[in-house]
Amino acid sequence: MTRRFLLGSYVDVLTMQETLMKVEAIIRVGKPVQHVVINASKINLMAENKELANIVNASPLINADGQSIIWAMKILAHETQERVTGIDLFEKLVKKSAEKGYRVYYFGAKEDVVQEVVQLHQQQYPNLKIAGYRHGYFEDEESEEIALDIRKSQADIVFVAFSSPKKEQWIHAYKEKMNAPFVMGVGGSFDVIAGVTKRAPQWMQKSGLEWFYRFMQEPKRMFRRYFVGNLSFVWKVVKERWRQ
Repeated sequence: MTRRFLLGSYVDVLTMQETLMKVEAIIRVGKPVQHVVINASKINLMAENKELANIVNASPLINADGQSIIWAMKILAHETQERVTGIDLFEKLVKKSAEKGYRVYYFGAKEDVVQEVVQLHQQQYPNLKIAGYRHGYFEDEESEEIALDIRKSQADIVFVAFSSPKKEQWIHAYKEKMNAPFVMGVGGSFDVIAGVTKRAPQWMQKSGLEWFYRFMQEPKRMFRRYFVGNLSFVWKVVKERWRQ
């Protein structure tokens, strides 16, 4: 595995297929591993939040989720990188779990949303072993009990669907108590699969305009993240290029 350091974050130069093979190896070993993905927004958050930066960089498996990372890799590292989005990896791991008999646990989103995702996946993959599921609304003092419930479920993979940096911090704090071999944050993926929000068309994904499609759905909420955040990220790339 080739690992690069980009704008304050490590990133593994892996294809989707290589990533899936790494996950299978992690599950065979059986020790708790936290998976993370990086994009422009995560790079910006890491620059402001040292705890988040430490958590991300301690992960044994870091994928390039955003097209912005692919762009930055070409400019700064002169290297071709395949985009491995969190939602695509999530979907492929569900399929892989049905094939391999892995037990999966869904944690996050609203109760009706997570139920819908579980139901859809169970219909799509009748052999899928659902270890359990839980909505993502809870008080901090409930965290340990939730982690222990996940441990009792004997899940092989846990999908955690809430936003950054909360998901990274929560997984880092409780991965040992959950004792699941592979835990990944999937952000808003449950909402997309359940049909609450729509994903950009393929042509927009490939051309790096997925962020704009997301912005158009919730312009007020997403303005700072995408317009201010993207400008901040571009400036980081420009400064690093000048430094080189």
